[in-house]
Amino acid sequence: MLINQVKSESSNVQIKTLNQLTMLTDINPKLPMRDKAVTKDFYLNKLGFEALGQADYDGYLMVSKDDIQIHFFEFKTLDPKENYGQVYIRTDNIDEWYKLALDQKVNIPQAGHLQTKPWGQKEFAILDPDNNSLTFGQSL
Repeated sequence: MLINQVKSESSNVQIKTLNQLTMLTDINPKLPMRDKAVTKDFYLNKLGFEALGQADYDGYLMVSKDDIQIHFFEFKTLDPKENYGQVYIRTDNIDEWYKLALDQKVNIPQAGHLQTKPWGQKEFAILDPDNNSLTFGQSL
């Protein structure tokens, strides 16, 4: 255990052990983007995401689809060849997502085409305009 119910001498704050921490509820990756308009167009018009929230934050974008969110921060000097941003997205309809990627002519890297992996997943990957890799996977 990290710390057992220790009381700080300067306050009445109690520190919980790692096992006592409240459950985590969600995770939202943050990926770099060079141009907010280009990124927004790609995710909304190519992949069918929706802009999240009513506010338009300068240099920040949030998109969502079904139960997932992806956040983006502005990085104007990003060199896409040096960007290793990656997200793994689980789906229950991998074949339809792959068909969408093909129909929308999104960038599928040579090794990213739909395939069954030895670890029991059917997967494919695409690259967004900033070279962020989105791997879609479905359990077999």
